Amino acid sequence: MQTTGYRQLTQRVSADLATLRSSTPDTMKAFHDLGHAALADGVLNRKTKELIALALGVASHCDACIGFHVQALVKLGATRQEVDETLAVATYMGGGPSLMYAAAAVSAFDEFSRM
Repeated sequence: MQTTGYRQLTQRVSADLATLRSSTPDTMKAFHDLGHAALADGVLNRKTKELIALALGVASHCDACIGFHVQALVKLGATRQEVDETLAVATYMGGGPSLMYAAAAVSAFDEFSRM
């Protein structure tokens, strides 16, 4: 589980991903394009899709996913209540381990909200 700040984590992972963009540009472009298409407004808006992504990040126990999706949610104006309800569903579906990552997501939301 994440032991440093989420802002620091997302910055480090972004730098590490730059290396992959250099060594595997086609793969990284395809992944970027997939994310862009998946998160585009449609029947579900971008904020709703980011809430789903956060729930999946919690369920997958992915600290970097939590950081990136919480950061996006703060920028999209998500409220603490929207995030908390999303985390409640993730906990319901994932049990105790997801609860631990849901608590970490709360910490990430608080950290990115202070930006």
